[in-house]
Amino acid sequence: MATPNTEIAAVSQTPASTQPDPSGDSPARYAWRRFAQNRAALVSCAILGFIIIACFLGPLVLPYGFEDTDWLAISLPPGFANMHWFGTDELGRDLLVRTLIGGRISLEVGLLGTALTVVIGVAWGTIAGYAGGKVDAVMMRIVDMMYAIPYMLIAILMMTLFGRAFYLVVLTISLFSWIDMARVVRGQTLTLKKREFIDAARATGVPAGIIIWRHIVPNLLGVVIIYATVTVPGIILTESVLSFLGLGVQEPMTSWGVLIADGTSKMEVRPWLLAFPGVFLVATLYCTNYIGDALRDAFDPKVQ
Repeated sequence: MATPNTEIAAVSQTPASTQPDPSGDSPARYAWRRFAQNRAALVSCAILGFIIIACFLGPLVLPYGFEDTDWLAISLPPGFANMHWFGTDELGRDLLVRTLIGGRISLEVGLLGTALTVVIGVAWGTIAGYAGGKVDAVMMRIVDMMYAIPYMLIAILMMTLFGRAFYLVVLTISLFSWIDMARVVRGQTLTLKKREFIDAARATGVPAGIIIWRHIVPNLLGVVIIYATVTVPGIILTESVLSFLGLGVQEPMTSWGVLIADGTSKMEVRPWLLAFPGVFLVATLYCTNYIGDALRDAFDPKVQ
């Protein structure tokens, strides 16, 4: 299950929109200026952008499809022979195309899973934190019970009963990934609802739903963005683990986890089958984590 960086909990309880800015810029400009000072994060953005563009556009311009077999180039090592730059597998399929297609699937799982995690986690956390009392107690006890459920057992059960469709992989991962988001958002909401502008909105008769949507959620934007950037690599890694165990996407469709699982079994005779998908996966995980750390520092007023 994707777990957020524990340092997220250290982000200031002051909402991003009210953080002081000594230069007089808006909070968003101030955060961007601090983010831009982190060279590692900027390099990570460039590398991650290249990987995303390559995964989504690369297969459209390459001469091979991810299912196409070249019987004259079976188990070909990396090189420029027959335009197989990353080599081929034992069926003559081009590894470059399969790596890019696998990256597309892994990135889609990461992005869609994170979007679903954010929606559920923000809704659950804000409602629990704003309502308080028995509603908060019941909702958070449900979260505590879900922590006790063995995630991999549920994943194996769902994949066995319902198959390994793409949407089911996303749903299975997101089913537990929102729990940490809900706890973080609830803690922030408990602080925000005590502020003067929330009291003023309540005093003028603004409904609770409007207060949550227009006043609570916008002030959670900084924390949500930070959490989302940390959640994406966690979900990608979870999908890769499930695919490595044979519980992810099915052949002939592929993902980085499927390619790594296949490459691991043949690494002694065809190491390139493991090396290239592994490099793409590790680079993506490192870049997203660097970006998440830089965003945390940019939105944290205690980090000077």
